[in-house]
Amino acid sequence: MVSIRDSMTVLEQCHRERDVAMDCYVGAIRGMAHYTIELEPGNTEAQRKYLNALADEASAGRVDVLDESRATLRSLLRDYRDKAAQYVNGLRQELEGLSHALEQILSSLSQTDGEHEARVHAALGRIRAIATSPQGAALSAVLVPAVNDVASSLEEIRKQHQLTVSQLQVEMGVLHKRIDALEAAASMDQLTELYNRREMEERIRLASGAYCLLLARVNGFRLAEVHFRPEVAAELTAAFTKRLRNILPPSAVIARWGNEEFIAMLTIPSSEVKTIAKTIAEQLSGAYACLLAGKTVRPNLQLNVAVVDSEGATSDRILRRVKAFLSGT
Repeated sequence: MVSIRDSMTVLEQCHRERDVAMDCYVGAIRGMAHYTIELEPGNTEAQRKYLNALADEASAGRVDVLDESRATLRSLLRDYRDKAAQYVNGLRQELEGLSHALEQILSSLSQTDGEHEARVHAALGRIRAIATSPQGAALSAVLVPAVNDVASSLEEIRKQHQLTVSQLQVEMGVLHKRIDALEAAASMDQLTELYNRREMEERIRLASGAYCLLLARVNGFRLAEVHFRPEVAAELTAAFTKRLRNILPPSAVIARWGNEEFIAMLTIPSSEVKTIAKTIAEQLSGAYACLLAGKTVRPNLQLNVAVVDSEGATSDRILRRVKAFLSGT
């Protein structure tokens, strides 16, 4: 026989554990907000605001809100990671510019120092020659000390320039190390760096071996821009492109043929390409979690996929088939 008291004890224990788990979850979100890395003020403040708002919503403990908060938190962190990478990339470019400027200064100093020093030494040599000549004997007592003072001052200037050059070289070394570190930190996926239509057409016309083209007509980017905002459509495009890259083999050449049309060139058997095409149609269609003012929205994508084999076809015929499918005709 089950004791009611024992059951109540177990239930109370479950509630306590649930409360502790909720406190930890909400505290973790607030901790993320508090320790958000400082970037540009607008981005950092917005991220903290969205995370704190998410923590407030999650603290209510509603199951549907908690379930939705997982996707929202993931999207917030992914979005901020991308912004941080862009910010770091900007710093890297700025450091590269400074490093280039320092290199130019260093090169200029190295060139001008040698020229000016040679000219000054030559002038001093002529003055010494005059001072030691019979004609300049009367001026020797004045010119020789003056020449020696100038020569001594010139040597001090040369040493100062050498010190400056050494300091600049050290500074350049530090900048190069920081650039290398920032490049490593900014190694995010270049989601939008795809070939365009013209470049892909050129590749198809110049291709000499056998290959297959995987064509994807995507419906949903324009709707996301209309129903939500352009930034949602951009995030949706980036998410789709990333998933597409993850499914395709690394050797695939991918192009964005149009706003909602994509094409990939693969040098693998057509049977494998058809299997990949089926996977893409199944896994890349559906809802995607995107951010809109700190909230998760779920725009949908629908895909039509086809495969074109180059075997026995001219480039013109292949391009006609590609255009016919991607245009929906």
